[in-house]
Parts: sequence; C-alpha cells; structure tokens
Amino acid sequence: MNPAVNKSEDTLNKYSFNIEGGNFNDAGTVSTRIKSILKQKGLPNDVVRKSAIVCYEAEINIVSYARKGTVNLTITAETVEIEVIDEGPGIPDIEQAMEQGYSTANQQIREMGFGAGMGLHNINSYSDKFDITSEVNKGTFLKMIINNPQSTKDL
Repeated sequence: MNPAVNKSEDTLNKYSFNIEGGNFNDAGTVSTRIKSILKQKGLPNDVVRKSAIVCYEAEINIVSYARKGTVNLTITAETVEIEVIDEGPGIPDIEQAMEQGYSTANQQIREMGFGAGMGLHNINSYSDKFDITSEVNKGTFLKMIINNPQSTKDL
C-alpha cells in the first residue's frame, strides 16, 4: 500500500503523506518517497540523506506509537522542511526522550528491530534545526529543517 500523497495546490514543492499507526509493513515508505522526490529535484546528496534519515526516524515513531500521523514536506531553494504531526500518546518528558538510548518501546516493537531509543536523538543530530512539542494523550509535533548549501539552484 502506498501512502496517500497530496500535492498542495499553491506550490509544486509541498507534499503531504499520511501514515497509519501500527502498520509496520509500510514503515519506511514515506521516507523512501521523500528521498526520491528530493533526488528528482536535484538536491545535494547530503541534503537528501539527512532528510531521509530524519523522516524515517519520525515515520517509525508514528508506526510504533501513534494511531496515525501526517508528514508534510516543503522544499525551497534554501531548505527542506519536514513537519510531522501524530495522534498518539504524547511524550511526557521530552528531555528524557531526547536522550540517546531512551526508549518506551514494548517487546513486540523491539523484536521487530525497532525501539533502540535512537529516533529523536538521530532526528536532532541530522537536522540543522529541530523543534518538538508534545501533549500527553493528544500527540506530538516535530519540525525538522535541513539547509541546502547549494541554495542558488532553482527547484
């Protein structure tokens, strides 16, 4: 199953993808699609790689913990912006969740090879700018920005 892709009407450089919580069969599909879009746009390999990593980590978090989520991609000449909104349990202690190795993954998630506690740490490490807000029993919002060092190109 391919995630729904909705191109914004106001610009060809905005995309939105829906992710179903608990659907590990499609985990990674959105980040793969975003990687493909960025390559087609001719962005530098480092920008594509960082964008794919932060998107993949956020996508896995949605699949692992939330009921559903949305990934919004905005591409400009200067940046790749990825916003992630999920409807999940929220994060009670963001500072603790950002610690390398901290995880609330259950045994089932760990047996599938996920839940090592590197997701938010990797997102923070590979983003040029990273913001996170969360409300318990409501969900989490992430905003990651990856700068394009070759920003003189027209996209």
